[in-house]
Amino acid sequence: MSDGRRLQVLRAIVQDYVATSEPVGSKALLDRHQLGVSAATVRNDMAALEEEGLICAPHTSAGRIPTDAGYRLFVDQLSEVKPLSAPERAAIAEFLAGSVDLDDIVDRTVRLLASLTHQVAVMQYPSLTRSSVRHIELVPIGGPRLMVVLIVTTGRVEQRVVDVGRDLGDADGERLAFDLRGRLNALAAGRPFTEVARALAGLSEGFAVADREAVEAVTTALAELVVEEREERVVIAGTSNLARRSGDFPTSLRPVLEALEEHVVLLSLIDAMHDDPARPAMDASDLVSVRIGSELSHAGLVSTSVVSTGYGAGPDLVAGLGVLGPTRMDYPTTMAAVRAVAAYVSRSLGG
Repeated sequence: MSDGRRLQVLRAIVQDYVATSEPVGSKALLDRHQLGVSAATVRNDMAALEEEGLICAPHTSAGRIPTDAGYRLFVDQLSEVKPLSAPERAAIAEFLAGSVDLDDIVDRTVRLLASLTHQVAVMQYPSLTRSSVRHIELVPIGGPRLMVVLIVTTGRVEQRVVDVGRDLGDADGERLAFDLRGRLNALAAGRPFTEVARALAGLSEGFAVADREAVEAVTTALAELVVEEREERVVIAGTSNLARRSGDFPTSLRPVLEALEEHVVLLSLIDAMHDDPARPAMDASDLVSVRIGSELSHAGLVSTSVVSTGYGAGPDLVAGLGVLGPTRMDYPTTMAAVRAVAAYVSRSLGG
């Protein structure tokens, strides 16, 4: 049996099983696909694929279904991820274009992914540890109180009210706020969070003695904002889609649902790919990770697959998103949807 024909038969079995959820027999393959060989040849090919562990017979069925290894070979042999249609791309762009802030982008993204793929969508909020400063704003709010607003390249906005120890309502106070805002942005804008605290160290020494207490109060607040540890956040949508595919889970949905309730598990599902130091330098939307069944480390997810990617501006990924569903998944379409949505999210945040 040639490798080319073996892959053709495997591809046909995967496609038919994904479409029908029924084990696939040799007669069905000949009826549905132009294989150009006899029934006996197809049966021999299927026997060889079964011997290699790429397909198996469920129970006493005469048909065959793909194994995790079969799905893996099928995905690895995809020459390219088919692009979404023009109407699909336009719908994604229009839906995400209506977002008003980061929370809205995340909410719209998971709902859109769940709708496009009919799977569970998972999205991680942009990580502050992978973020850079876009702008710092200082807003006097009465008396000695100043609101320090930190705007991040990922769209996140952090703020803190600081008592600077002096009234900022007079001309000197306004001058100080204006001058400090300019110097802060000159030092911090465009820098990753890991460098900001160091860049601001000693800034107060460049101000008049009377102003130094106020400057130190602001720089201390900013340093706390950029180094403060935060729990990573993830959002999911489309869990009900699993119920519609309950027949694809051999025992019950309970282990999958329990795994989805664990915050750490959700993060690990989408973190593995974009945290890989060996990841080649390319746009976030150009690399899609697929982990199938037993490749997932969590025991409750052995009957599922995860398709994920990172998002961000160019090679600077700030977080991940993806979908989880049964291993009987339309991988090419799902990969295309995840890649396209990540690209649009990256553009939204980069704007």
